[in-house]
Amino acid sequence: NKFKANIDSVFRALWWDYGSNAAYFVTICTLEQSALFGSIIKGRSELSAIGHIANSCWHEIPKHFPFVELGVHTVLPNHVHGIVIGNKPPPHSPSPIPMVDHRIPQIQKNIFGPQSKNLASTIRGFKIGVTINARLINSKQRRQSRYHDHIIIDDQAYHRISNFIIIIQRTGKKKNLIINGASPQKIRRHTLIQ
Repeated sequence: NKFKANIDSVFRALWWDYGSNAAYFVTICTLEQSALFGSIIKGRSELSAIGHIANSCWHEIPKHFPFVELGVHTVLPNHVHGIVIGNKPPPHSPSPIPMVDHRIPQIQKNIFGPQSKNLASTIRGFKIGVTINARLINSKQRRQSRYHDHIIIDDQAYHRISNFIIIIQRTGKKKNLIINGASPQKIRRHTLIQ
């Protein structure tokens, strides 16, 4: 519906082309933040059957979206954190040209049009895969419609965020973690993390 489309556009950076080659820090939550993907036991995330599905679907992303590379990720009880890297080949080229650092994006204005071969289509595909397979376990399974993203602007930010995800993966804890001088809870959507 038209109202939902307007709300969703508020959650995306209108000044950014999400189809451009760049790295994104993505957080995808379960509906109502229920512990659908597992639980934390002795400081470690123990995945449920649906958590294993989410993990498997994450690894499958490049098979369905060949223009995507994956950075680190973790599946926690009620959400997934991960880095998604768009790496499309230039026009008239059969494969991506290796770049010195393809994670450093050039700011490009959003181009409105078909929502394919961009971050939204990639995340939508991941969520559809998780939902379809989760419904084999729980037929009433529903999914959260939105996700959070941060555009990663440089190599330092990429490494800080990767370390943040790895620490959470190992400890199951976010408390007192700092990225770019701010706790993860204080980082706003659509900021260029530097």
